[in-house]
Amino acid sequence: MVPTVGLDRSLRQLVGYTMKRATHLMQADAARVLEPLGLRITTFSALSVICDTPDVTQSQLAASLNMERSNTVLIIDALEEAGLIGRHRVLSDRRSFALRATLAGIKRRRAAVAALEAHEDAMLAALSAEERATLVALLRRIDQTDQ
Repeated sequence: MVPTVGLDRSLRQLVGYTMKRATHLMQADAARVLEPLGLRITTFSALSVICDTPDVTQSQLAASLNMERSNTVLIIDALEEAGLIGRHRVLSDRRSFALRATLAGIKRRRAAVAALEAHEDAMLAALSAEERATLVALLRRIDQTDQ
């Protein structure tokens, strides 16, 4: 039987492959951390944007999360059913809804952020604070959306 350790050695020289592996590890553990709070990564992301941007529209939320608007509606429905956000008509555009976090949503988001910060501290324990800051800065340069 061929040992499986190191079979992907040449692939690990590729940035994209290595990022994919690291992302998978981070997201799998983040999902585990968020699950007891009744959140998934996508619902947490949407709730965070809504908490940070009261009265954001559904279209703006979809664009900020780089998601299809139809998928965003499902996420918004789940957050609203959980009592974490409210939907309100935009007076200037009766077809649009403004989204606002409820007090429960703000508290849930706060708890989720604390849980995710602890998760990241554990997952990135091998990196110094300076290395973590450098990693985030480099990833932002690749993304280039928050320049």
